Amino acid sequence: MRFLHPTRDAELELALEDVFILPGCWEGGSRLETDLRPPDFAGGSHPVVAANMNAVTGKRMAEAMARFGGLGVLPQDMALEHVERIVRHIQGADPRYDTPLWVRPTATLRDVEGLIHKRAHKMVVVVDESHRPVGIVKPGDLRERDQYAPVSDVMTPRPVTLPIGTTNRDAYLHMEAARVHSVPVVDTDGRLHGVLTAEDAVRLEILAPSLDADGRLMVAAAVGISADAVERAVALAELGVSALVLDTAHGHQRRMLETIARVREALGGAVPIVAGNVCTAAGTRDLVEAGADVVKVNVGPGAMCTTRMQTGVGRPTFSAVAECAAEARRLGKHVWADGGVRHPRDVALYCAAGASRVMVGTMMAGTWESPGDIQVDPEGHLYKVNWGMASARAVSDRTAGLDPFDRAKKGFFREGISRSRIYLREGQESVGAILVDIITGLQSSLTYVGARDLDAFHANAVIGVQTVAGFGEGTPHGRVRR
Repeated sequence: MRFLHPTRDAELELALEDVFILPGCWEGGSRLETDLRPPDFAGGSHPVVAANMNAVTGKRMAEAMARFGGLGVLPQDMALEHVERIVRHIQGADPRYDTPLWVRPTATLRDVEGLIHKRAHKMVVVVDESHRPVGIVKPGDLRERDQYAPVSDVMTPRPVTLPIGTTNRDAYLHMEAARVHSVPVVDTDGRLHGVLTAEDAVRLEILAPSLDADGRLMVAAAVGISADAVERAVALAELGVSALVLDTAHGHQRRMLETIARVREALGGAVPIVAGNVCTAAGTRDLVEAGADVVKVNVGPGAMCTTRMQTGVGRPTFSAVAECAAEARRLGKHVWADGGVRHPRDVALYCAAGASRVMVGTMMAGTWESPGDIQVDPEGHLYKVNWGMASARAVSDRTAGLDPFDRAKKGFFREGISRSRIYLREGQESVGAILVDIITGLQSSLTYVGARDLDAFHANAVIGVQTVAGFGEGTPHGRVRR
């Protein structure tokens, strides 16, 4: 990467909105010729990572992210037994088909209401005693119905199904002809195996799943830097997680360095270690020398974070990632850019700055796949609740085992929002839809600068600095004014 005006621009501290990428010459044909596989460790068809936030990444998010080529990081606050259950589920899930929601014909509509918004396909399959589909229930079937009525009264019988192994093209055309949005997928004995939507049949042509060496969907997990960090890291490694993320808000500290060294000693090179957060070359260097394979970069840009407003500490995102990535590359390692992503362009800019992967949080919180239940505001709009991992709410949950007085003291130290409504946006309610927007944008970015992979993208990128007006004229402004 180089700046368009290096003698001036390289001295500035720049946020994502301050910069743009200059186009170059593309010698290829299609944007599909680009290779977005991250260069840090094996696995993943693109660099997007779902952040280890309690309101962002759980079982459904991590599964969907892996199925669509990314990586989900389970939060550090999650009880180990829950992590084990989730990891086992994800590793056993089908790499192509979504996990089905199902009930028996005698189940009530109340039972269905508790399930139907748990997956983006929004379909509950009714199965018989042999687990063969006999009907389906969609959200529209629940309107103005007695919630204790049996599903057999409202289900669509004899549903359209697809056999395992149907190509994405044939599956899409079959659903188009049958005028259905999603279908149950059945095995050779006709038993329910999964669910495929028409949109996912197309997305799976672009987003190949993230698989480990054993062909299972990948999942990562976060670990704090408390006294039991090594014990937890060893347990997670034994479960087969694809990466460990040692995480604290201020990563450039003695306890982090000691924890990295101890985890590295306990695990050797069995699992990649990601550690952070930092925002300086010195911080990056110290974490790498302690044993980190990847350093997580950025302090304070997250949508739920109040660190900069409360402490004045942090650094503009683009400059932080560019400097830390340069130092990591000098040492033969990599960085992840963490936080601040609001548009697909932000992922492209982080990769141009040298990040091997990009963590996304709040953008993913308002989806069917994020943890928590759907809420409805007084106007009928759907949303989910999000909160920061250094907020009063998170601190309270994290210190639940302490003496009440000690909890009260720790409660003063909070640097995040405890409750925020993240609305589901039309057309962006699923992780798959958001990822397609990000990844197709990133593919186009590579072709604009004449690069076929992420390393070449970073090498070729020419970065310019713009005014607020320059950023504004690049935003959509053709809406009809009334």
